[in-house]
Amino acid sequence: MTRLLPILHGWVPGLLGEVIAEHGRYYEHDWQLGAGFEAKVAEALGEWIARYDPGRDIILHAHDEAGLVGSISLDGTGYPTEGGRIRFFILADRARGTGLGRRLLAELMDFALAAGHTKLWLTTFRGLDAARHLYERAGFRLAGEEQDETWGRLLHEQRFEWSAEDV
Repeated sequence: MTRLLPILHGWVPGLLGEVIAEHGRYYEHDWQLGAGFEAKVAEALGEWIARYDPGRDIILHAHDEAGLVGSISLDGTGYPTEGGRIRFFILADRARGTGLGRRLLAELMDFALAAGHTKLWLTTFRGLDAARHLYERAGFRLAGEEQDETWGRLLHEQRFEWSAEDV
């Protein structure tokens, strides 16, 4: 992947399946999280997209001739007291190290500011170092970490937060 792919905004037919599949492939291959993880992604993504508000929410995605290479979403309506939640951030193997992740997150942050979001948060887990680097570079700070076995193995779940007051 050598050319700069355009970042697309909003849902298109088949996008949800591609995002779910990419999560399933990556998290099974690299983290052995299995079908339960993929099912939870499917459930959460479906629940969110069913109440999607284009003024407060966004799903960004990029594709090449082989399909989805990356996506990221902002749930700006589901957590009114906590702020917008960044979710479903995934890159296909062929897109890692190309700058696409940085571009997706930057475009999401631009949207969040334009939409009036003053607080954002996300959850991830220890070991996803490239993603953590992107979050911290965008001004997110680690707010907490705890052990979690939701996915059938011990992981250290992390919560990162961003506030417009800190910018």
